[in-house]
Amino acid sequence: MEKLLIATRNPGKFKELKLILNDIPYDILSVDDLGLQGDAIEDGNTYEENAFKKAHFFCHQAGGFLTLADDSGLEVSALKGELGLTTRRWGKGESASDCDWLEHFLEAMKDVPDRSARFVCYAVLTGGGITFGDKKGVSFYAEVPGIITTSPEAPLLPGLPLSSCFKPDGCDKVYAALNAEEKGRISHRGWAASKAKKWLIDNR
Repeated sequence: MEKLLIATRNPGKFKELKLILNDIPYDILSVDDLGLQGDAIEDGNTYEENAFKKAHFFCHQAGGFLTLADDSGLEVSALKGELGLTTRRWGKGESASDCDWLEHFLEAMKDVPDRSARFVCYAVLTGGGITFGDKKGVSFYAEVPGIITTSPEAPLLPGLPLSSCFKPDGCDKVYAALNAEEKGRISHRGWAASKAKKWLIDNR
């Protein structure tokens, strides 16, 4: 069976992506399954650039395996120029626990009347001996608008603290309160990964 590497060290992301892709004819692997070391330097100017950097970094380490990576971020209307590309590095930073990071974020949003926001995601496929025309891969975009709740409305998901306080437009639950199938269907990462999945099926 062909192999597909999901290029992330975030356990929450890996779990979500594997679930979305689980019915395609690929053996889905994590970076830990292959014992890959290090991480990509995410210094791109866009989500797409950073997703490509992650995909190429781990694809090269894995010897050219078909690789899927994503980069996503939260853009908050009241915090323009913050979060976005550096969402998890914002505030308390990547070294903070999910709980501490989220507590700092919600404190910053405490007296903010405009709680509108959107999650943005690019998923990228590269490697696997696939021809992508004159490019080194193919990318898929998705975004989901919503609001930031005033407090967590569901238990924290490991690696995905914002899931407990982001409520998509038209939905009465935050991401973390949705079951895996529901979240895969309506989340930014779910949409982008589903587009990548369709591309793999159509171009296999």
